[in-house]
Amino acid sequence: MTRTAGAAAVMALALAALAGCGEGGDGRGRLHLPGPGFVPDPGRGQALFRAHCAECHGVDARGTAKGPPLVHPVYRPSHHADLAFHFAVRDGVRQHHWHYGDMPPVPGLTPEAVGHIVAWVRAEQRRAGIR
Repeated sequence: MTRTAGAAAVMALALAALAGCGEGGDGRGRLHLPGPGFVPDPGRGQALFRAHCAECHGVDARGTAKGPPLVHPVYRPSHHADLAFHFAVRDGVRQHHWHYGDMPPVPGLTPEAVGHIVAWVRAEQRRAGIR
């Protein structure tokens, strides 16, 4: 099984295990994921990123002295799935790849807002040749 297929299988298993929990009965609210029918908009994501994330990750998502670049191979989808971004916003992240310290949770961002932000980050990664 490829790494991407393995990650997809884990995600499917997690969603199945959480079925019936959280908002909407499908576990999405508990996972901090947008509801069914959500269509991500990278343009909205860019504006949301600049308002909520750029102070640490830079307006172009290439990092600052306060936080790591998200347009970097370590954050490629096969290493950090979209769900990792949702969890990072919801729960914060302990320092592990970089030496910037722990990332605190980001209050006030809905699952939909994070979905838009992730869409923009992924588009920037693709533009940089990160797949």
